[in-house]
Amino acid sequence: MDPILEVVCLLLGFIGWVMVGIAIPNRYWKVSTDDGNVIITSNIYENLWMSCATDSTGVHNCREFPSLLALNGYIQASRALMIAAVVFGSIGLVATLVGVQCSKAAGEDMVLKGRIVGVGGVLFFLQGLCTMISVSWYAFNITQDFFNPFYPGIKYELGEGLYIGWCSAVLALTGGSCLTCACKLGTSEKQPYPYQPRGRVYSGVAPSRSQAATSYGQDAYV
Repeated sequence: MDPILEVVCLLLGFIGWVMVGIAIPNRYWKVSTDDGNVIITSNIYENLWMSCATDSTGVHNCREFPSLLALNGYIQASRALMIAAVVFGSIGLVATLVGVQCSKAAGEDMVLKGRIVGVGGVLFFLQGLCTMISVSWYAFNITQDFFNPFYPGIKYELGEGLYIGWCSAVLALTGGSCLTCACKLGTSEKQPYPYQPRGRVYSGVAPSRSQAATSYGQDAYV
């Protein structure tokens, strides 16, 4: 595998991992819509952990969700998936740092390094997959309530935290896929075999011309 490609994929996974850490505490996963409202007295925005409100004077007030079990199922699942994404990304980052060719942590065994990099690529891919499922599931519920004309509660729009999560997922999926595929291609290359001549190999001193002629003359006449 090309060392430059390894470093590029590592940077993609690292940036995706950092963006997951930015998306999780971001407060603007969903923001109350102003569509159809003539007078706006306050704005409400939420994430996976708390709900906040700001009034026309600019005063912010936030409260954490009081009970985990009282939350909707998709919020609980999104929390678990985002935490799993952080864990996968952390282990994948360490594995890729150990296995890259420019690192001396795993010695000079390129086969072992390639396998470690492949494991890191799979973990980066799982990080991006968990992030993508979590963010997309959360956004689906927002849009479902927004376009439901019979929904009685407050309608929300997509917040910036979701877009950060989508960008993180794309980067992690790209970096993990490239690392995994490159590692697979590298292990499938066949090593050249040493040349082995067919037939019998005789060793010894070649007979001289006189000996060859004598033996020919004795065998020619029977």
